[in-house]
Amino acid sequence: MSESRTLRTVLATSPLTEPLKSGAVASPGLTFDFIDVSPVHKAFAPMVRQQSYDVSELAIVTALQAVAYGRPIILLPAVVASRFQRGCLITRRSGGVASPQDLPGKRIGVRAYTQTTGMWVRAHLAEDYGLATLSMHWLTHDPAHVEQYEDPFFVEHAADDKSLLDQLREGITDAAILGNDLPKDEEFVPVIANASEKDSAWYARHGFVPINHLVSASAAACKRDPGAVREAYGLLLQSFARLPTTDGKPSPYAFGFSSLLEPVQYVIDACLEQGLLPRRLGIDEVFGPAETILGGLPA
Repeated sequence: MSESRTLRTVLATSPLTEPLKSGAVASPGLTFDFIDVSPVHKAFAPMVRQQSYDVSELAIVTALQAVAYGRPIILLPAVVASRFQRGCLITRRSGGVASPQDLPGKRIGVRAYTQTTGMWVRAHLAEDYGLATLSMHWLTHDPAHVEQYEDPFFVEHAADDKSLLDQLREGITDAAILGNDLPKDEEFVPVIANASEKDSAWYARHGFVPINHLVSASAAACKRDPGAVREAYGLLLQSFARLPTTDGKPSPYAFGFSSLLEPVQYVIDACLEQGLLPRRLGIDEVFGPAETILGGLPA
């Protein structure tokens, strides 16, 4: 097999991607050279800055910023991670924020202002409670993966390396946004007490799960061997088709341009409100290059 038919790839292990990694879903014409990056968000900056991989999972905010700032990245209509986000906003049980309506003027810790979970929490605060993003003060640790982006004036970079939980515990922040690392102890509680009910109502209204990560390809890989990228997408579709039915429960995965039009437009609107994009992106700008590459594949 020629070198051009091997794709250097970063995809977190999940029920969707495990068949690709185990070889249960494979093609004689394509090999994935899987690179283990953990946590997977550490692959995002190398992907958008140096195109270190041919194919990589990418947070949707980072992906849209990459398009807006002209990075040589092509976004594929493949959602590989999504989840409900309201429960990710936490506070101290003692002396914390009593309700979401008390958040204006408060300090909220988040790993990076551009973190996708943070974007979704802020979008929900705006939709549910009418809270403008700039009414709160945001304390961060990491810069954006897309180096051309600069945080807004109401965002502060922490001067020390204390964790988000330590900052919250010590009263440096009033609330914090975490993801898969939500604490289990009773010292912290959700700011939105009925998060699950609100998530369910939101899903019933909008019809999709908030997107975290989709799949991107480097422009160089697409130019060098568009057929390989097309085949990689086809294998992802095959793996998706093998997943057990969800019995009506929301799926964390989604494929196809038509199924992503409304979700991506929602994210673009939220990003504009939050100062995450320098301008409004058109859907054709976001997915047009991938449509050309994928051709007649189900999309």
